[in-house]
Amino acid sequence: MKNIQSWFATSIYYAALQRNAAPLNRELLKECYQLRDFDDAGRKWSAKNYRGGYTSYGSLDKLHKFSSTFETLEKKITRHVLAYARALEMDLSGRKLEMTDCWVNIMPHQVVHSLHLHPLSTISGTYYVRTPRNCSTIRFEDPRLSKFMAAPPKIADASPAQKQHVTYKADAGKLILFESWLRHEVAANPAATDRISISFNYNWF
Repeated sequence: MKNIQSWFATSIYYAALQRNAAPLNRELLKECYQLRDFDDAGRKWSAKNYRGGYTSYGSLDKLHKFSSTFETLEKKITRHVLAYARALEMDLSGRKLEMTDCWVNIMPHQVVHSLHLHPLSTISGTYYVRTPRNCSTIRFEDPRLSKFMAAPPKIADASPAQKQHVTYKADAGKLILFESWLRHEVAANPAATDRISISFNYNWF
């Protein structure tokens, strides 16, 4: 309707990292499993906090400073992050966005990544390394959801902009970016093989 304007947009960026990511993904996949096998502290942390799966979040969360392969990934991601920041009209005068954290997530069958956000960061995201057929999606929550007092439910065929949750397919070679305050989750992985991703945070300095 012409009398209604929409405000306070929540923008999510979803794109292919590059034209052909398969060679890079092969190297990343190999290093992800090597990392899991090497990282005793990470496996112990995951057993308590990421049951059934492996993440280096609690042990090795600066992989872009640890591995040349992850450093290459960082450079490719940064181009997308800067494009996203421009689209968000962020004023970064005299400062720059830099990757501060980068970690691996390996989600075997039925592993869950519960609802969370990324505090003390500006832009966060995930890059998909291996995504078996029918693996779990990433789901985002309307940041206003806790304020919806006495609000009726949305109609079944509501437009995407009116939905209270939105999902994106996990697809190898794709990159998803979002502002770090946006809560998100990954449901139990129904696929029989591992869903592997690399998550990261950027902050401005």
